[in-house]
Amino acid sequence: MAGPGFSQDLRQRQTQSLVLAPQLRQSLKILQVAALDLRSVIQEELQANPMLEELPMDGPSLDGEPAEPSADDGLEPEEREPTAPGDVDDNPREPMDFSKEFEILTKLDEDWRTHLNQAGGQPYTGEDAERRQHFLDSLVAETSLQEHLMRQAKMSDLSGSVMAAMEHLVGSLDDRGFLTQSISDIALHALLPLDQVQAALRILKGFEPAGIAAGDLTECLLLQLQAKGRADSLAARIIRDHFNLLTRRRIPDIARKLGVHMDDVQEAIEEVGTLDPAPGRRFAEDTNRVVAPDVTVEEDRGEWKISLNSDYIPRLRISSTYKEMIAKGTLSRSERDYIRERMRSGKFLINSIEQRQQTIERITREIIRVQEEFFREGVAKLRPLTMTQIADAVGVHETTVSRAIANKFIQTPHGVFEMKFFFTPGYQSQGGESVSNTSVKEMIGELITLEDRSRPLSDQELVAKLQEKGIKIARRTVAKYREELGLLPSNLRRDYT
Repeated sequence: MAGPGFSQDLRQRQTQSLVLAPQLRQSLKILQVAALDLRSVIQEELQANPMLEELPMDGPSLDGEPAEPSADDGLEPEEREPTAPGDVDDNPREPMDFSKEFEILTKLDEDWRTHLNQAGGQPYTGEDAERRQHFLDSLVAETSLQEHLMRQAKMSDLSGSVMAAMEHLVGSLDDRGFLTQSISDIALHALLPLDQVQAALRILKGFEPAGIAAGDLTECLLLQLQAKGRADSLAARIIRDHFNLLTRRRIPDIARKLGVHMDDVQEAIEEVGTLDPAPGRRFAEDTNRVVAPDVTVEEDRGEWKISLNSDYIPRLRISSTYKEMIAKGTLSRSERDYIRERMRSGKFLINSIEQRQQTIERITREIIRVQEEFFREGVAKLRPLTMTQIADAVGVHETTVSRAIANKFIQTPHGVFEMKFFFTPGYQSQGGESVSNTSVKEMIGELITLEDRSRPLSDQELVAKLQEKGIKIARRTVAKYREELGLLPSNLRRDYT
């Protein structure tokens, strides 16, 4: 009986692949880091690249230096005179000239095409550029709640319409992991059947972390007990039927209504204490840190002046010593190639820093255009704004806006705010004016502050007050905003004195 046969053959297959180069990762990192962290990132490259020189922040201007090196210096055109913030301007806080931004971006792409052609031996095509951009748009610094949930969704074998509904649901979650819109509103805005959105929501509520996608705190806690197999426990009954008594720790009343011993109620309350009231916050960034504004916005003679924080950005240039070494022609080929490679790397860093500053300023300028009433009058005038709007106006991808505003702060006439603070959904008033969620919360807080404490406003009365201002909002939403503001229900705000 003949055994199994084996054979070998030689086949040729052509494939294309693009690895995200370390310098491109560095460029994205520079775009994303906060002002306080930027200097340490740049210092790492300064220590690794001998071609870079750091100039004193208060040093003399370089305007007096020759604009072009001599024709016989041995350098390629792309290796000459890179610039950095402060290299040709004594005041690095002055706004940059955006008319040159696209020229800079184009030049940056050309440099990398040359580099990749020399390194890989194959032409750098337009398809390669698209794939590189895909890598750039896909890279993130940290896993967000939305990314964590969408990874689970992609492993759940969902149909196309349910996956589309899932994306809209995940995008509607706030930092706590709660839904910010009703299911009907999401279906309406997404142009999807309501039953598909409901199906996606049922699946989403089964994802980790437990308690995600709840409409309120009660549902969030019940979902967590359900995930533990404790849906029929005493703790679940207390949350479901006597949540108001629970928040006031009325243990005797709860025991009497449920017909159980007070010790059992106490144990159930201790179990509730182990649950997470905001399961999405474990993905949020730690805000207990020192921050320095990346941008300062001030009014000057009726105009808004933007000043970028360059205090933590070293003034860099390519060392003239190594240029002279190349120009003398005494180096070996390997030495010359090494110096050129280090010069390209240094120039990429310098251009990345400049691009970071320009991108932040362009986004800031567009935020001011949309949110000018906020800058003049305060939080109550904050308007709804999405990253897509800014991306379209600035001419970049939405993920670029997301990276650019990450960990960034703006100093405004009303205090220091995270840049992402200015991006918020909202409502349409009866007069056609857009009002942000943050502004609605501000109105609710103001109404409660001014109320008669002997007759505090109920959530339904707050709804009526907001309708008088032209804002149609559900009572459940008012209750949610009130809780987010840390304000008690009306029965607990009443002053009996």
